[in-house]
Amino acid sequence: MRVTSQNRLPLPLKIAALGVAAAGFSYALGRYRRIDFSGKTVLISGASRGLGLELARKFAAQRANVVLLARDQDRLKEAAQELRKYGVDISTRQCDVTQADEARRAITSVVDEFKTIDVLVNNAGIIQVGPAENMNRDDYADALAVHFWAPLNLTTEVLPYMKGQGSGRIVNITSIGGKVAVPHLAPYVASKFAFVGFSEAMRAELIKDGIYVTTVVPGLMRTGSHINAFFKGQHQKEFALFSIANASPLFSTASERAARQIVEACRHGKAELIITPQARLLHLANSLFPNITAEVLGLISRGLPSTRPGEGDALKRGWQSHSFMAPSVLTRTADRVIRRNQEEPRSASRTNASNGFIKASGPERDRRG
Repeated sequence: MRVTSQNRLPLPLKIAALGVAAAGFSYALGRYRRIDFSGKTVLISGASRGLGLELARKFAAQRANVVLLARDQDRLKEAAQELRKYGVDISTRQCDVTQADEARRAITSVVDEFKTIDVLVNNAGIIQVGPAENMNRDDYADALAVHFWAPLNLTTEVLPYMKGQGSGRIVNITSIGGKVAVPHLAPYVASKFAFVGFSEAMRAELIKDGIYVTTVVPGLMRTGSHINAFFKGQHQKEFALFSIANASPLFSTASERAARQIVEACRHGKAELIITPQARLLHLANSLFPNITAEVLGLISRGLPSTRPGEGDALKRGWQSHSFMAPSVLTRTADRVIRRNQEEPRSASRTNASNGFIKASGPERDRRG
């Protein structure tokens, strides 16, 4: 029978129907892939503070056994002590995950202890904020070491065990900076773009082995880590702008909320999770209108603090870049989680009781966060 034009569905309805079908298929897949974390072994890098610690809390609350990786032994002990209240096995490994041999030893010892690794969360991070003119090769090398080589090291070591058991979850904490090139974050952006590419490639490669890789793309989060971020150029102005944006509910989300979303994305084996509406909007705008988005970001860049050649090349932590603008009432929502997430500097000398911001003094030689 010949179909007349009157019997054909309009194009918008066809698109809507396809969308509903795709959503239904995605939901069914998520239900099929859903896992229970109880008794599972979850390994988290950068887990002694910030988002890593928040994730450890959420997995422990789900009755998972949690292994914390970080370089600071004291912070690891404090985090483990807190997490043991959940009544699950908590283990720590002092490890610089940018070093392949240290990553190998850590993974081997974890498997010896727990016999399996069910979930790997590549969370360790570093951020350098400032004009591209002030960034040097070391800044790019440090960012790539933490955001590309470290996840590669851990993933490479974990994969034989996950393939052997025929299942696994890998969660990669990337950034909206790995989707859209944000000004004054050149090393961070370059390394996060590499991380996103690696994560998506692993998703495509490993799904056949029952291993589901989730690329997490956060926008700004209030983790308390802004005081440990690195700054160049006009340090005080860069830190103030970064801290105010990080503290504003208009631009950022609470780390607890972000951690809950990440755990659920891992549970269902999602391919991607973009956190915060602002990040989703920016990603959509860049995908649909790349030229316009680039022009807008260029205009924003013109309004950011600039420096003359040779000025502001030294890296300074956020806590070394105070001004009347930060810490202040404008940064309070971000400052109040510093202590909760163990982000206070170990050289802290006194606390400003009005906003909970830790004031500190003394040099720090390690560039990595």
